[in-house]
Amino acid sequence: MELRKTVELIDANDVNLSGSVFVDVNLSGSRFDDVNMSGWSVKNVNFSGLMLECANVSGARITHADLVGVSIADCRLDGMRIDGVLVTDMLAAYRAANGAN
Repeated sequence: MELRKTVELIDANDVNLSGSVFVDVNLSGSRFDDVNMSGWSVKNVNFSGLMLECANVSGARITHADLVGVSIADCRLDGMRIDGVLVTDMLAAYRAANGAN
């Protein structure tokens, strides 16, 4: 199926869209629930206001991104690195320096 220069509301349930390509598409306000996006690649995307909850993002790579105001809480951080430094090591050093547990 090909859609061009149109406004459509798509309600997809139990659908396989693997291999699809989206270019210059507005998905603002869309909801994705129980969706397999493994191997997904995004470039030049506005994720402002994005909420990831109960998501598996293991192996993700984020480069040249604006992370201002990003909040990460209650997540597994094993092996997560920022500029090559293990986040768990950073947190341990911070807690040791500030007497936090």
